[in-house]
Amino acid sequence: MIYIETGSEDPYENFALESYLLTEKRLAETVFLFWRTRPTVMLGRHQNIYREVNLPYVRARGVRLVRRLSGGGTIYTDPGGWQFSFIEPAAQPGISFQRYTRPVAEALRGLGVDVRFTGRNDLMVDGKKCSGNAQCVTKGYVLHHGSLLFDTDLAEMEACTAVDGDRVRTKGVRSVRERVTNLSTYLAAMDAPAFKEAMVAGILRGGAVRALTEEDRARVREEAERFRSRERIYGRSPACRIVRFERFAGGLVEAHVDVTGETVTQLALHGDFFSAADVDSLCRAMIGCAYDRASLLARLRASGFADALYDITPEEIVRVMAEA
Repeated sequence: MIYIETGSEDPYENFALESYLLTEKRLAETVFLFWRTRPTVMLGRHQNIYREVNLPYVRARGVRLVRRLSGGGTIYTDPGGWQFSFIEPAAQPGISFQRYTRPVAEALRGLGVDVRFTGRNDLMVDGKKCSGNAQCVTKGYVLHHGSLLFDTDLAEMEACTAVDGDRVRTKGVRSVRERVTNLSTYLAAMDAPAFKEAMVAGILRGGAVRALTEEDRARVREEAERFRSRERIYGRSPACRIVRFERFAGGLVEAHVDVTGETVTQLALHGDFFSAADVDSLCRAMIGCAYDRASLLARLRASGFADALYDITPEEIVRVMAEA
């Protein structure tokens, strides 16, 4: 096993490094990474961002959004949490979690934390989740990565991922909300850097340490732009219907918006409002628009329907269509 220090807290660079090692570098030895990021919400490959993420809150707080190569659920992480990655030639076909969670669990037990592998892909302590794991296999190589809650802001985690599921119907795979705990509760004398040092030593166990070359880092920076792109983050969301409603001075407006990726594919407006124009024509004019308030407002004004609803402003019309 060899350990590579990522040298970055940028989520896009760290996921790009995983991708580079998995699909281009493809070393014969097992590569082990242990890294953390600035506040970030990480989506599984098949998930719907509108169902999983409190987008207005995340955008207001400057929390980053990134979509993993692997499936699984959405997680929030920050500098108080750690991520670990294993990349190697696949020892067997298909998905196998315990091969990779075992060394992590053994390292934690070596620190005195009694963790157990339970359920589908979690590490638990005292019945609470402290680590979620995900995996993908491509062209004979496997990427396994997981999170470790050490001193993560759990209130921020809840705020970033709390969404009113009754208002979004989607084909995406929804995360299962579980009770979680920070490992710092069980390691009170240890700070985050000391925890990293102990975990790397406990997992690596005398393996080699290798640095990235300048050529490696240049390719990782190029790949990071792919992970940073809106198309990757939003465009991979499966089709969904979002239902939102709000009462304004001019009456109740209920919007049913079908979104595929980040594009409006269907819109219907209902309510007890009065309209000076054909509402169906207004709705058709919005099809094909990017699903965010700024784009919707620009399209509404350009379409000539900005004043279509009596005593309801164009800003209010788009506010009921989209959260942000």
